[in-house]
Amino acid sequence: MLFRNQMTLSKILIANRGEIACRIIRTANRLGIKCVSVFSDADKDSLHVKMADEAIYIGKPPAQQSYLIKEKIIQSAKKTNCQAIHPGYGFLSESYEFSQLCSKNDLVFIGPPWQAIRDMGIKSTSKHIMSAAKVPIIEGYHGEDQSEERLLQEAEQIGYPVMIKAVRGGGGKGMRIAFSREEFIYQLQSAKTEALKAFNNDEMLVEKFVEKPRHVEVQIFGDHHSNYVYLYERDCSIQRRHQKVIEETPAPGLTNETRRKIGEAAVKAARAVNYVGAGTVEFIMDPKQNFYFMEMNTRLQVEHPITEMVTNTDLVEWQIRVARGEHLPLKQEDIPLNGHAFEARIYAEDPNNNFMPGAGKLKYLQPPLVTDKNIRVETGVEEGDEVSVHYDPLIAKLVVWADDRKSALQKFRYALANYKISGLTTNIPFIISLCDHKEFVAENVHTDFIPMHREELFKTAREPIIDNEIVCCALSTILNYEAELSKNYSNNNLVGSMIPNFWTNNFAEKQFDLIFNNESKTNAKVNVKYVNENNFELNLNGQTHLVSLNILDRQARLYQCDVDGHRIKLSYSRDQETGMFSLFANDRLFEFKLEDRKYQKEQNLSLCDADSNDSFAPMPGVVDKINVKAGDEVKKGDPLVVMIAMKMEYVIRSNRDGVVKSINCSVGQNVKKSHKLVSLAE
Repeated sequence: MLFRNQMTLSKILIANRGEIACRIIRTANRLGIKCVSVFSDADKDSLHVKMADEAIYIGKPPAQQSYLIKEKIIQSAKKTNCQAIHPGYGFLSESYEFSQLCSKNDLVFIGPPWQAIRDMGIKSTSKHIMSAAKVPIIEGYHGEDQSEERLLQEAEQIGYPVMIKAVRGGGGKGMRIAFSREEFIYQLQSAKTEALKAFNNDEMLVEKFVEKPRHVEVQIFGDHHSNYVYLYERDCSIQRRHQKVIEETPAPGLTNETRRKIGEAAVKAARAVNYVGAGTVEFIMDPKQNFYFMEMNTRLQVEHPITEMVTNTDLVEWQIRVARGEHLPLKQEDIPLNGHAFEARIYAEDPNNNFMPGAGKLKYLQPPLVTDKNIRVETGVEEGDEVSVHYDPLIAKLVVWADDRKSALQKFRYALANYKISGLTTNIPFIISLCDHKEFVAENVHTDFIPMHREELFKTAREPIIDNEIVCCALSTILNYEAELSKNYSNNNLVGSMIPNFWTNNFAEKQFDLIFNNESKTNAKVNVKYVNENNFELNLNGQTHLVSLNILDRQARLYQCDVDGHRIKLSYSRDQETGMFSLFANDRLFEFKLEDRKYQKEQNLSLCDADSNDSFAPMPGVVDKINVKAGDEVKKGDPLVVMIAMKMEYVIRSNRDGVVKSINCSVGQNVKKSHKLVSLAE
């Protein structure tokens, strides 16, 4: 290998997938660097594969059989004559063994030295190092005795509530909170199980849990010449299941003195382990702005784009330049902090079902219009792609910048309302309800925000009101759809000039029966009268409305429905398999179908009713553990089956007292959503 000061990187392999792989490719190509992607069976048609200059197949969909096989990644890099490997985030990005393997094979690891990854990756070790470096820490137990008795004893000594965390954890996995002695062992075992699956290591540490804390992290950078800077802080307090939902920078309400102190503390942490490259030092902050070291992520963070927005930097470019042996592009005093930026993680998940992750096809995908450089949509998927059960259910990251927090939040909410996805349930309505909450607007953020305001947040995020105007919009999309099927249109402007095949001169009026896919299964019976090629007359609930549909952009599937002179912008799609229509109007998604239509397929899958004999899989996943056998007596709430989906553990519990009649799954089995797992005797 060349000496670092003379190193040229002309080709790199990206040991990752999805949006981060696409993000790295864009910057690398801009710098004139070729990129090689790797892919599993599940990703063979993915965007990161299409964007790369070359791509190498590495195995089956489970990460353990593809993206986590170090030797395959190294072989792929050498086969394609790459000089370096960028690990992205997740997977092998914080594996010091992989970093070592890169060095042994004369490949540059675009990340920190393996010693820094090792020392900061083991939480107990990192706490000792931080304490010696005078970085504030929360006291706790980080010892080698991992017996349940010793951990329980330490928890008792610290005092509840306590945080149980995987020593090699990250991303909220292998992390639990115990509020009492009675639940400590259960939470400990659950954390160990999840940690073993995610990190192949179930060692735990126990710390005092700071109630109503803020999660404030600092972006740092170091080079091979002992230069260090911090690129200010990000507030990541809005979380569910210890995973971030909304991130923003700068952290609201921080004094300039606190901003400087926390930045300098982060640089101390980096110096203590001779850090090189991009890293994030995470702190817990109490209501008085006292902060304590939590952990260091020795990689690029998911939320790095908001830092780029307020500092006018490209952190992937910085990573590459530092890996080549260059000095940091800027000194501390030259790094700007301009405006305010938000990021939302758009997930395939159901907030109303405890944020249960989803998997399946993105049947309709229309991101918000990017009008300037102050809006970014970071994604690795396209319409028609599958969100796989084997990986994180992240669809995209929406990033927005403006001059101040108030302006940024308004712009952020508008962009969210114009992010249109169907085929999978997403967290977009829930994120909008977060943005609208008065306490979030008032900057009163902390990690307990979602549980504390749960009732208000979910009330706001629940199904929208279905009024006459929405029914009119819905019916207009059906007419438009059937008219386009008939291909009997004479111009490109009005649905009325595209007469559906079913509309003949034999009659001037037709009745439609719409069923909306909401909790109450709203039914709307509509009489439709064809007026002329531009207009229809709709009668519902005793009221008559004059309706037409203008096509604004056929390719973008953007329309404007005129209801009695009120024009409403909308877009729609139709699921060819189920016949379900998805209507996007008034910042909300409405799903509906026609009753008694030939093309309609009913899908009425019921999960566990309160009195049901059966327990079903709430999402696609892998059966990890079966806790019962036929003949066992169970009580309501007893754990029956443990599933792993999206790298997280989910416990399926009995919904009533009873006796197990049959087990309808096996350990290791891949099951679909609604697969019957366990049946109880009647």
